Amino acid sequence: MTNLTSKQSAIQARDSFIELGARSRAKALLDQGSFRELLGPFERLTSPWLEAQGIVPQADDGVVIAKGTIDGKSTVIAAIEGSFQGGSLGEIAGAKIAGALECAAADNRKGIRTQAVILFETGGVRLQEANLGLCAIAEIHSAIVDLRQYAPVVGVVAGTVGCFGGMSIAAALCSYLVVTREARLGLNGPQVIEQEAGVEEYDSRNRPLIWSFTGGEQRYQTGFADAFAADDVKAVRSCLQHCFSQGLPASHRSDRYREYLARLEQVDVTRQADSDMVRAIFKKGAEA
Repeated sequence: MTNLTSKQSAIQARDSFIELGARSRAKALLDQGSFRELLGPFERLTSPWLEAQGIVPQADDGVVIAKGTIDGKSTVIAAIEGSFQGGSLGEIAGAKIAGALECAAADNRKGIRTQAVILFETGGVRLQEANLGLCAIAEIHSAIVDLRQYAPVVGVVAGTVGCFGGMSIAAALCSYLVVTREARLGLNGPQVIEQEAGVEEYDSRNRPLIWSFTGGEQRYQTGFADAFAADDVKAVRSCLQHCFSQGLPASHRSDRYREYLARLEQVDVTRQADSDMVRAIFKKGAEA
């Protein structure tokens, strides 16, 4: 009974990161009192395309851009609000993220070291702004690759939406990637796979199956993420601090694609996938 009580107390003592909205997440990760929002809701930067389709727009288009410090070091944070249109990105939201990263790169070229954090909570491109969203995400990719030459770009996938579509590529381009157990990371979401391949291939209601393929713990164990954090503000912030303390990585994940292809070749695709076997192969490769 005492042991159960102590466990309950530990859970209650946690300050859930996942339950926070985008703005609160950004504020919680920055040094106390350093949070300064850029292009906030009072700037009225709304999507010009949603209202015409009968969708109520959001004043910040679902992306919060903030500047402050982490351990005293200049940091820009782009936080995606998963509760608005599933965290999907269109023209305005994508431009805010790309612009913030481009400004950080420009600061570094002037000798002002500025690091970046991207809080992913997104299904990818906003279908109502399809081509504009695709262009915006491509600009985000380019901005990440530019900035990571000078300072680390750390991505965080926490939950509950996860990170899918073109933004999963953005996550892979980051210098470091932090995930929680509740996170999901994949190019295509479960509903998309089920729609295209059928429920027999991938049942989007089978939560254990989904998390065994794209869940945060699986992604960490197979080397697609660099840090694994509990759903706790202090734990996520601690992972960020650790990532930034390592400086620029010797090589970026996107430069190591041959390594991942070599591991995939070891998987026997002629039989039903054994998730434990796949994990073991990727873990062995990550430790090599």
